[in-house]
Amino acid sequence: MADLLTDASAERTPPRRWLAALPVAVRIGLIYVLARAVTTVFLVIAAELAPPVSRFGSEASIASFAAGWDAWWYWYVAGYGYPATLPLTDSGLVAENAWAFMPLYAYLAGAAGAIFGSWVAGAVIVSLVAGYLACLVLYRMLRARGDDAMASWAVAFFAAAPVAALFQIGYAEALFLLWLFLALWCVMQRRYAWLYLLIPLMGYTRPGVLAFALFLGLHGVARWFTRRRESLPARHVVHIVLLGALAVVVGFSWQVIAALATGDPGAYLSTELAWRRNWMLDPPAHFVPLEGFVQAAEFWSTEWKVPPALVLALVALAVAAFATLLLFDPHVRRLGADLRLWSASYAVYLLAVFFPQSSIFRLLVPLSPLWGAAAIPRSTAWRVGVLTVCLIGQWLWIYTMYALAGTALWTVP
Repeated sequence: MADLLTDASAERTPPRRWLAALPVAVRIGLIYVLARAVTTVFLVIAAELAPPVSRFGSEASIASFAAGWDAWWYWYVAGYGYPATLPLTDSGLVAENAWAFMPLYAYLAGAAGAIFGSWVAGAVIVSLVAGYLACLVLYRMLRARGDDAMASWAVAFFAAAPVAALFQIGYAEALFLLWLFLALWCVMQRRYAWLYLLIPLMGYTRPGVLAFALFLGLHGVARWFTRRRESLPARHVVHIVLLGALAVVVGFSWQVIAALATGDPGAYLSTELAWRRNWMLDPPAHFVPLEGFVQAAEFWSTEWKVPPALVLALVALAVAAFATLLLFDPHVRRLGADLRLWSASYAVYLLAVFFPQSSIFRLLVPLSPLWGAAAIPRSTAWRVGVLTVCLIGQWLWIYTMYALAGTALWTVP
């Protein structure tokens, strides 16, 4: 891990400008700080534009944004823990509650908040630091697949992405991305032993570790079929099998913990479905994999006044386009098999568990290594264009999800 913070020999080239002469950690830090400054300006403007009828009201501020939406739940977990008795709605169904939120980010933010005076301050600091470190690891991952310019531009796209405000609010995404990027980098470097630590860290930060379990399975299959090009020692086989099993156990363990704490075997899944009921008049009583997209097609067809089959066709088209990119796009293929397999695994995971709504933009951030493909073309005009689109998308996301928060169905981050 130590070489994450040191320049590799490949970077010891004569600098053409002063920026290139700086250490990687400093250069990435400058990109990240500049991106955070732009995001701060966007948040300030959004606070000024927030109407009285929005979730945050006319007195909205950066602090209220940082503590809003899911951040409130993490604050609740840090202060009050998890309920031993599940709250119920008037109709007797499980209501929204803290079991939907993993503990690691909440408690880590609480520890930082004890130093800096408030949980919100601690949460923002954890997100900021985790975001910077995630940028640094992303650079190292992509530097192994391309030159310095490609990796640096990819970090710029990531730091300024449409949902980059997540680095400055009380959400667990930045911390999860740090663990995820470290885990992917370790797999790429065949340093499997680190994953025995990183998998539990991922699993208790936010949902998604089951996608990593699928990735490890596909990674193991890929290594088996390519063992003549890259040797496959027995110890690697053992690591991959054990780590895949660990990821599955960690992925389902929160359901077991919730069941034991509440006495309800379906406590966690019932809690997750409580959020889905906000979008449906006739919500399901039980979770069924892949059902979310079918239910969403019915919901959005009503909202958009189009046939459900058309919505499903759009989903199928999006899935086919994404699969085509992973399989055939030359820029994506240059990222290597591991990052492509992770992207496919996470997409399958979302298809299995997600009910498509406006949170989809936030839930797509674990696919961020694909920014490397957008950075491969060497045209400066192309790269500046991508960065401009990122910033426009970021403003639209902040304005919609925070200035207009709660004023429409599509204003939920």
